[in-house]
Amino acid sequence: MAAAESVFLRARGRTLTAFRPDAEYQWKGPFYFIQGADPQFGLMKAWTHGDTNNGDDEWGEEIKLAEQAVQAVNKLNPKPKFFVLCGDLVHGMPGTRWKKNQEQDLKNVLKNTDQDIPLVFVSGNHDIGNTPSRETIDDYCQNWGDDYFSFWVGGVFFLVLNSQLYFDSSKCPELRQAQDAWLDEQLAVAAKQKCKHIIVFQHIPLFLSQPDEDDDYFNLEKSVRQEIMEKFHKAGIRAVFSGHYHRNAGGSYKGLEMVVSSAIGCQLGQDTHGLRVVVVTEEKEVVHRYYSLTDLGSHGIEKELLDMLAKQK
Repeated sequence: MAAAESVFLRARGRTLTAFRPDAEYQWKGPFYFIQGADPQFGLMKAWTHGDTNNGDDEWGEEIKLAEQAVQAVNKLNPKPKFFVLCGDLVHGMPGTRWKKNQEQDLKNVLKNTDQDIPLVFVSGNHDIGNTPSRETIDDYCQNWGDDYFSFWVGGVFFLVLNSQLYFDSSKCPELRQAQDAWLDEQLAVAAKQKCKHIIVFQHIPLFLSQPDEDDDYFNLEKSVRQEIMEKFHKAGIRAVFSGHYHRNAGGSYKGLEMVVSSAIGCQLGQDTHGLRVVVVTEEKEVVHRYYSLTDLGSHGIEKELLDMLAKQK
């Protein structure tokens, strides 16, 4: 496997090969990571032209924004532990004309990420389809690594989930059952290891602002949502980070924080193209701030967050 390709395929065997679990089980002090979402190469033109099905034949703007994101992340000091992209890597749905070109152009940008900052990929609806199949998921896994997996960093347990299986698994019910069984096993492992925090990444938010809000294109259906929220609450999960909405949003359920981050790419609201800085401290709190790409690239992380990282060293 070529070195450039391997940076995209670190999620293998349901874990992230960039981190050795035995070296990461113990809390070693505060750290931070970067969350981005929805670079979605092709959406900006498609949205402007009112043709989200076939209008994604140009993505020069998104290339520039993704380059700006990578440059901002590479400048950060200290370095983040990893850079997670919460889905909709490109706009082209499985089997559409421009998808492969969009993916290649995104890889050409992301391969310039500092090699000491592992990339973590989350599958979105445009990556595997609104109604995924075994074939679309297999294709995603060959390009970007496993669609769900777990990893440890500094005593914190991270879970990456395939939220499309919760949205519509009608073409592959057995894959949803497999993820459910795996998730239960992982939560049992986390309980036994006495991890400091558990944090989840998935593309579709559980909810946008209220746990009992109505079903919407941008959240998970109520009955599914309730079951997952309760499972996460009982497991002591601290926060869920998502994208999909192309706007910043969020709320909480019994101490579980739902964080919805706006896009690197096309904005559908009033937010700026940006990234979220997430600081993990020993206390219950996970502190996060959304920065525009320009601010993060020009000024870096503000002193208040840097001071949190300097504590307990």
